[in-house]
Amino acid sequence: MTELQLGLIGLGAAAVVGVFAYNKWQERRHRKLAEKVLKPHHEDVLLGGGQPAAAGRAEPEWPGAKTTVGLAETERIDPVLSEPAAAAQPALQPSRNETPRRESAPNDEADDPPAGPLPAELLDPRLEFVVAMELVEPVSAAQILHSQRDVLQRLSKPVHWVGFNERSREWERLRGDSESPVRRLRIGLQLVNRLGPLGEADLLLFTGAMQALADELMAVADMPPARVLDQAAEIDRFCAAVDLEIGLNLVSRGTPFAGTKIRALAEAAGMALGVDGAFTRYDDAGRPQFSLQNYETTPFSAESLRNLTTHGLTFLLDVPRVDHGERVFGQMTELARRFADTLNGTLVDDNRQPLSDSQLEHIRREFIGKPQATMASFGLPAGSAQARRLFSS
Repeated sequence: MTELQLGLIGLGAAAVVGVFAYNKWQERRHRKLAEKVLKPHHEDVLLGGGQPAAAGRAEPEWPGAKTTVGLAETERIDPVLSEPAAAAQPALQPSRNETPRRESAPNDEADDPPAGPLPAELLDPRLEFVVAMELVEPVSAAQILHSQRDVLQRLSKPVHWVGFNERSREWERLRGDSESPVRRLRIGLQLVNRLGPLGEADLLLFTGAMQALADELMAVADMPPARVLDQAAEIDRFCAAVDLEIGLNLVSRGTPFAGTKIRALAEAAGMALGVDGAFTRYDDAGRPQFSLQNYETTPFSAESLRNLTTHGLTFLLDVPRVDHGERVFGQMTELARRFADTLNGTLVDDNRQPLSDSQLEHIRREFIGKPQATMASFGLPAGSAQARRLFSS
């Protein structure tokens, strides 16, 4: 054989060896990728068992007193806010008599440490339809939030996005301006707000968007079992029984109240004027406690208060969204009395009848204390992050 022939044979053999080695490398790379996506993961707190204890709970009977938001007179069925059962995860293990097909190579990447439990303050499987995604490669929070934005904007219920911060090892809400990489993702569709329970059309729209997102991110979308609409209806019945807004009306005795004086009194009491046309008092954590609005139709604004006059004011307390409601109601009542003394007004109910101390005590006990005790018995304390999400518009 000539040297040329020998050389060609050598080159051909080297090419065959190279192709074989490349194929083996590709096979090993895809096997690692599949194991990372399909490996069994630790039980997620969002799918954990357990439900709030409701046995033996005494429900309050609501007297027919007049409040800003009344209750329906029909009998309500108290829901059991049960958490969806955890889905069984198959173990990817060889059988007892089967020999594992390969040993892990010394230079294989170590498994990622498990993420800690997801706080219910961020997402609660009793209140949200939660989809879990584990991404093969990290994606920026901004890209994730932008992906299905146009579709999700058509929903009548809020969507909450939570990702796991690999640096701080904590779950946190995703921000649209964040470029932080995310590999562990949880998306929650709220089941109920003050517009009512989740409907089938919204559920189908959301699940379709989540599947499209999973395809785009090369992830597996782990969705909870069915019965979501029944769960939403149960929560809505619970909300209807405790969703109260208490109003104290302050009316003039003749001379209307000047807007400049109202603003001075409100700001001296630590209240801030918001874009909603009302003054609001906040606690140290920045959570609203109660508000002050015009008894008449004109909303307050920095400009209108210069020349505005009104014959009445209304102090409002949103019962399910305020922590320690009885104490806050006492603070609101005391402030309303100071306004009455300064502006020469009278505290009245919705029928414009003067409010006595005994009536105020009755409101505090029956329409604030009892509903908030009911919320606590269901594991949804008034003023908590879950309650503020649930009782939103």
